[in-house]
Amino acid sequence: MKRTLWLEDGTSFVGTAFGADVETIGEVVFQTGMTGYQEMLSDPSYCDQLIVLTNPLIGNYGVNREDFETTVPMAKGLIVKEVCDLPSNFRSTATLSDTLLRFNIPGLAGVDTRMLTRHLRSRGVMRGVMVDGESTWASVQDRFDVLLPTDQVERVSTKRAYVSTGRGPRIALIDFGAKLGIMRELVKRDCEVVVLPHDVTADEVMRYEPDGVMLSNGPGDPKDVPTALPLIERLMPTLPIFGICLGHQLIALASGANTFKLPFGHRGANHPVLELETGAVTITSQNHGYAVDEASLATTGLVVTHRAVNDGTVEGVKHLHHPTFSVQYHPEAAPGPYDANDLFDRFMQIVQENKQKVGM
Repeated sequence: MKRTLWLEDGTSFVGTAFGADVETIGEVVFQTGMTGYQEMLSDPSYCDQLIVLTNPLIGNYGVNREDFETTVPMAKGLIVKEVCDLPSNFRSTATLSDTLLRFNIPGLAGVDTRMLTRHLRSRGVMRGVMVDGESTWASVQDRFDVLLPTDQVERVSTKRAYVSTGRGPRIALIDFGAKLGIMRELVKRDCEVVVLPHDVTADEVMRYEPDGVMLSNGPGDPKDVPTALPLIERLMPTLPIFGICLGHQLIALASGANTFKLPFGHRGANHPVLELETGAVTITSQNHGYAVDEASLATTGLVVTHRAVNDGTVEGVKHLHHPTFSVQYHPEAAPGPYDANDLFDRFMQIVQENKQKVGM
């Protein structure tokens, strides 16, 4: 079946349909990773987005049960150059097309995804509509009159608290759209993880008597999550806090800094990041459309610890007076690279040091 992607500037890309047979609208973003399409598709940070994959062949190793980053993917669509219908991998249990159909997500194949990416890089990310059959700009233009929702975090966050038991430190994981990879890394370190909804209060967090707090990744604009700011502001002087991606941006906002939208974001598994203290460069996995405004950090108590090599944007901060630090990238990676995985060990060290300090 013929399927067309229309961008809000009137540009169209025509290809063939796969996955679900539904019309969709969302923000069109591109991802440069060569592998990991299952993890991308199921990353809650892609809620309400149409994902363009620049690698030419997608679906060649199928989909399995273990590599999902959430139980119900919330992406609005997938756009690829070529989709493989006959995957070859011993772990594969389904094709990519069957998986999209299962979760009611439409796919578009047969388009020049690198041309589309260059268009988004030069014009900036924008909304897109995918429609089936014959269509013209006149027939789809009114679809863009509808504003996209801003409640993504509320939709992807857990609705109730739950616990993964362990013998180590108790970590409160605030779920703004957490990837399961974050939970896996904490469990791997024998933590007892208490997963809490995005709108939890500081008093509710403290009732669990946690040894540390993890602020997860999540979708959308950090300024659309105002309930998180008093929570973070209250907890920072009390508990060690580690923020990832959206969690990083929320720490900045709660400290009085500002954030802004990037022209086309950072999404891929090959983004170099410089650690200012050591001079080491780490290759990181990233998925975000917003960044912290460095000029706004001057009076916040936060200092920059990491910087993006490609565009110089802030990739990490730490607080000068509280045991709080954060990074814009994903140290849990999933599917990789794992260069920054030691940040979880660094967090465990801060948690242990704080416990000893409190116990003195």
